[in-house]
Amino acid sequence: MNTHSRSDEVRARTRAMVLAAVRGLALAVAMLPVSILCLVLTLLSIGLIPIGVGLVTTPAVLAAVRAFADARRRLAADWCGVRIETAYRPLPEGANPWTRTFALLRDRQTWRDVLLLPVDMTAGFFTALLPAVLVLYAVEGFALALGLWRAYAESPGGTYWYAFLPVSGPFSALGAVPLACGFLFLGYRYGPHLLTAHFRLTRAVLSPSQEELAERVRVLTETRRDAVDASAAELRRIERDLHDGAQARLVAMGMDLGTVEVLIDKDPERARALLAQARQSSAEALSELRDLVRGIHPPVLAERGLGDAVRALALRLPVATEVSVDLAGRPEAPVESAAYFAVSEVLTNAVKHSGADRIWVDLHHADGMLRATVTDNGRGGATVGTGSGLAGVERRLGTFDGVLAVSSPAGGPTLVTLEIPCALS
Repeated sequence: MNTHSRSDEVRARTRAMVLAAVRGLALAVAMLPVSILCLVLTLLSIGLIPIGVGLVTTPAVLAAVRAFADARRRLAADWCGVRIETAYRPLPEGANPWTRTFALLRDRQTWRDVLLLPVDMTAGFFTALLPAVLVLYAVEGFALALGLWRAYAESPGGTYWYAFLPVSGPFSALGAVPLACGFLFLGYRYGPHLLTAHFRLTRAVLSPSQEELAERVRVLTETRRDAVDASAAELRRIERDLHDGAQARLVAMGMDLGTVEVLIDKDPERARALLAQARQSSAEALSELRDLVRGIHPPVLAERGLGDAVRALALRLPVATEVSVDLAGRPEAPVESAAYFAVSEVLTNAVKHSGADRIWVDLHHADGMLRATVTDNGRGGATVGTGSGLAGVERRLGTFDGVLAVSSPAGGPTLVTLEIPCALS
């Protein structure tokens, strides 16, 4: 058993050594030109901001740099289990190029992404290459002993230095074998750790500061508290609606049926009238229960997804509403429900307060974000403040790390954008 365990361990460590060498070599070769290109484009684009060209190019260039940094984060987690946190500030949706560019440049996480580029071109390149160098240098030492020394012996000078050993003939080539074994042992013992060290260097550059993480924890704590309060308020509303609505009608219906039992022989006409009233009460109770269930989780949302649920919602509005949907799948049920009720609240506000005669809703998913945009041609003046329905929407989205942006100048139009990070299935 011990022999089998030992051989299994040797095979596992050999596989880890080879995998670290291949991954490190691929990382160094692939990432170096990308790092150089991104750094050159970033410096050039930022330098062109004063003449206006950079205002247009900088957001796209920094988006590419962010994608590069995100790729490194994924590789660090998948290959070596190194988790790298992020603390990007949400970008204003629909902002003009000037606002968007300077929002990116004010984000400290953006500058950490940019700093990764020169680090990746220097220290990052060599730390990624080291696992492959140890393995390949060991292979070269064995190849020298097997006859590769002849190719160097025939070259001008006739001597090849393998590490600190001069190789000029078959006997000196055999001396490369112990050195090759040493390099192979180093790769076997430390190769995977060297690749992990490379990603730890990446984490040291990209990780946000403790202050930023503390601020993120504070925001998440507040949104969690808001979510708990909202859930408690929702439960109280359901209890109130059941008590004052369906439950009261069912109690009255039971009393009417009890009276019918007494009157069915003595006063059949009165009994029939009470039966008709009980039937009407049951229909009204059923309708209220359906409305209550629809308010908790609409059946159309569960059965047909967010796009069709919003379309069904728009058909019930007294204002002409056009819905555009571009979703290649469905988000997770909690995200889908939060997005539906957020859009519902925004539409309700638009109908009640905007004075609009037309509303447009756009739903789409891009860059890992579910985005819903509600536009109306009303009087404008909408704000996110205490007591506002939009403040409740913002709290609902905050539970999922989502954001709400409102553009509503006096005189309109009003543009409300909701964003929730999620993946579609």
